Amino acid sequence: MDKLIVLVVGVAAIGFIVWWFFGHHEASAAEAQVSEQAQSIDIVVNGGYSPEHVVLKKGTPAVLNFTRKDASGCLDHVVFPDFGINQELPRGEKVAVEINTEQAGEFSWACGMDMFHGKIVIQ
Repeated sequence: MDKLIVLVVGVAAIGFIVWWFFGHHEASAAEAQVSEQAQSIDIVVNGGYSPEHVVLKKGTPAVLNFTRKDASGCLDHVVFPDFGINQELPRGEKVAVEINTEQAGEFSWACGMDMFHGKIVIQ
């Protein structure tokens, strides 16, 4: 009986791991709010980024407002390698990160440990 329980738990654990790493996970996406002079979007940091896919308008100054709710040390920084940004995100504070939108394309960001990711699309 003990062997059967171990077998069932082991198969369930393997199934969960396969789903977690190889399953299709929906990414939340949003477009920035655009005014005549600027565009901005609020991003909540809580076990990842929400939204994690952001669309910006080319040529209009942009600000991403990150609010970290997660206590994990992994998410205490956000890194934009293409823009040379490594910004600290204190817990419970809104932090504005300015993005240069002069060049169209797809650009990624990640947490300080490169475990959680997001993407900016400038069009």
